[in-house]
Amino acid sequence: MSGSTSGTVHHSGVLEEWAGGQTWWNSRLSVFVFTTLVILAPLASFKHVDALRLSSAISVALAVLFVVVMVMVTIAKLAIGNVAMPRLFPNIENGWSLLEVFEVIPIVVTAYICHQSVHPIINELTMPSQAFGVVRTSLAVCTAIYVAMSVFGFILFGDNTMTDVLSNFDTNLGVPYSTVLCDIVRVGYALHLVLVFPILHFTLRLNLDGLLFPASRPISMDNRRFTLITAGIMSLIFFGAYMIPSIDVAFQFTGATAGMCIGFIFPSIVCLRDIHEISTKREKVVSWIMVVLAIAVGIVAITSDILDIFVNKSSTTPSGHVDGFIH
Repeated sequence: MSGSTSGTVHHSGVLEEWAGGQTWWNSRLSVFVFTTLVILAPLASFKHVDALRLSSAISVALAVLFVVVMVMVTIAKLAIGNVAMPRLFPNIENGWSLLEVFEVIPIVVTAYICHQSVHPIINELTMPSQAFGVVRTSLAVCTAIYVAMSVFGFILFGDNTMTDVLSNFDTNLGVPYSTVLCDIVRVGYALHLVLVFPILHFTLRLNLDGLLFPASRPISMDNRRFTLITAGIMSLIFFGAYMIPSIDVAFQFTGATAGMCIGFIFPSIVCLRDIHEISTKREKVVSWIMVVLAIAVGIVAITSDILDIFVNKSSTTPSGHVDGFIH
């Protein structure tokens, strides 16, 4: 929304374009403060996940809108023969290039991590038996959106795909009403990301409260504890988001650490601990394999991320092409 700079290249934001340049009100800090206080804080104040059903539905609709626009633009450019054949495989030139490919795995894993939000949602379902159907439908919808976004986006931009794919929409797409379509995509997806945040925040707050105050009454019944934890989480997220200039770096390190732990390591440890003695031998073997693979991939990805930062590699890499669409 406020623009971004990658190396020496500046990608203008929607607000920057509307104002004809950078001003105080469309600066990164101003946009962060406004978004946090006006949108995120009110949505984070709900004590029940059921209250977020409308914002979650809107976020999904905006993601679908993003895909629809991308598909329409891609089909239009294919019809006029203005799309080059994209490279189908990463260009592995040396060991460094191979390491960069591993950066994609934690980001993909992060995109599909959702099980930490399942239990709070199930607890508020009027018919808990619907849980399996809800989970299956959600995974199917998300998978369809991710696949469509990746396929049509990569066909559209090819080797010019940037790590943050929204940066590709700050130029003329070569189709009628290009400026309007670019604004719709960027504003819509920015709102999508904002509306996704409350459900993630709700789960984080619930689990953090259970970790810090295991013997206390439910957080929804304690206004003081609810307010303090909410304010603390919001403050940390605000400063973290402001201090990290690139979403690519945030997703890479988050995926390689928290993503691997939440997605593979912690569930495997629960199975291996087997306090109810219900895990089979096969399940325990698979759990050990998952732990080892997750740790190995996480170490390789973190190593690649650190080296990537120190040598100032270009963000337009084989892994970057995939990263942008997962973001």
